[in-house]
Amino acid sequence: MSTISTTVNVSGMTCGHCVSSVSEELESLAGVETIDVDLNAGGVSSVTITSTQELSPSEVGEAVAEAGYLVVSNQA
Repeated sequence: MSTISTTVNVSGMTCGHCVSSVSEELESLAGVETIDVDLNAGGVSSVTITSTQELSPSEVGEAVAEAGYLVVSNQA
């Protein structure tokens, strides 16, 4: 089974707790297997989501917003 990698840039994360909040919300999306966060404290962090199905930018954005953060740009 192939996987799809989606990378989003998230602003406002500053610590490990922020990373776990965002990861927890994203892991609840259908098909998500792993979350890899490159934390840039206080700046824009890169979040790479590996999933078994295509994720829409809106569902990713909503999950990040649910954790209290903002997706600042979205690239496939």
